Amino acid sequence: MLARHWVRASDYLLSAQAGADLINPGVQPDVDVVIGNPPYIRIEEMDDEVSAQYRSRWPTMSGRADIYVGFYERALRSLKPGGRLAFICADRWMRNQYGASLRQLVARDYSVDVVWTMHDVDAFESAVSAYPAVTVLSRREQGRAVVAEATSQFTAASARELATWTAGSETAAEGVGYRAFRLPHWFSGDEMWPSGSPARVALIEHLNDNFGPLHDPHTGTRVGIGVATGADKVYVVKEGDSDAAAVEQDRLLRLAMVSDTRSGTFQWGGRYLVNPWAPDGTLVDLDKYSGLAGYFEKHRDQLVKRHTAKANPSSWHRTIDKVNHSLIHQQKLLIQDMRTSINPVLENQGCYPHHNLYFVVSEKWDLEVLGGLLLSRLAQAFIEAYSVRMRGNTLRFQSQYLKKIRVPNPDDVGDETKEALKIAFRARDVEAATVAALTAYKLTPDDLE
Repeated sequence: MLARHWVRASDYLLSAQAGADLINPGVQPDVDVVIGNPPYIRIEEMDDEVSAQYRSRWPTMSGRADIYVGFYERALRSLKPGGRLAFICADRWMRNQYGASLRQLVARDYSVDVVWTMHDVDAFESAVSAYPAVTVLSRREQGRAVVAEATSQFTAASARELATWTAGSETAAEGVGYRAFRLPHWFSGDEMWPSGSPARVALIEHLNDNFGPLHDPHTGTRVGIGVATGADKVYVVKEGDSDAAAVEQDRLLRLAMVSDTRSGTFQWGGRYLVNPWAPDGTLVDLDKYSGLAGYFEKHRDQLVKRHTAKANPSSWHRTIDKVNHSLIHQQKLLIQDMRTSINPVLENQGCYPHHNLYFVVSEKWDLEVLGGLLLSRLAQAFIEAYSVRMRGNTLRFQSQYLKKIRVPNPDDVGDETKEALKIAFRARDVEAATVAALTAYKLTPDDLE
């Protein structure tokens, strides 16, 4: 009788009870506890009509969301004040774009109480690569949060021990197959939540709370990406290339490529961008550049096929991105995407970065000092905490991750520390850069472990 009364089989996201607070604001959420292991199904794999219904009812299911995002939202909205949700579920939503709306909802109305990361644990009866985490959220003001990382040695006894510690108040714990840390609060807004060991997450939280971002209008420091053309075989030419010999010299812009940075010092490889842009941001008049006009006309068939040309038929010869001429003669740090470690390289030869390179410019920082900070393992820690990790432990050094790096105010860094950072940067000495960076951040080596 109880089973018939309590157990219901239906679509959790579309049942009559689902979303009552959205459909009828007068209905108050009344759930004390939600416990579950939501299904993992990408939205593009669902029936179009069903996925449209899910999206209309659960707005956090944006972009290429997985169905479990809807389960989180439905469960959270059903909680009464003080109610708690506990899911074992993939943790991808904490760090990717489709989880942004859910992270924002959690940060606004709920508290992150517990995150146990269990990627290497056989958490399910069948062996699956699900990136699971046990996550506990509650409908209350954000308080202290527990982060734990479990390894393949994690056992049932470890789980009981960790659960007992989680209910206590000690700051850190370590046992068979796990490490844990208690944070004073959680991360705010829809920004990506960092990953890594509990101590590493605690370090990132401390730096986020006490230092400004690398990309900062107050210091005139900017992170950006180089020029995308949509047809590199046409726009990127080598020095002495006979195909582009007739192009006017002032239409050939020295281009910085990834290969120019790999040694750690910038060594221009002799490549140019065939540049259709004037310094004021408009396209140059081809009637005044017969060589340029002839070159583009010769390659018209390739250029008009691009999306940017179809969207702008009258300017079919444009590159995807405009060239910002003010950047050309600025000193800049160039950072290659897709590496295992960060590799900032100083460029001061008047070259413009290609789109496989990210750049950092600043009005206030000595770029060799800033380069030392970015060379250090502290900057690497930020990238490892936020970046998507590819095969072979390759990291993405994209602007969205570089902007996560926190740095001291340049005025607060002592002259000796600045000099040490410059020397380490010039020598490409990561360890020396890390020692100097720890001083700049007022940290100890133990803080980085």
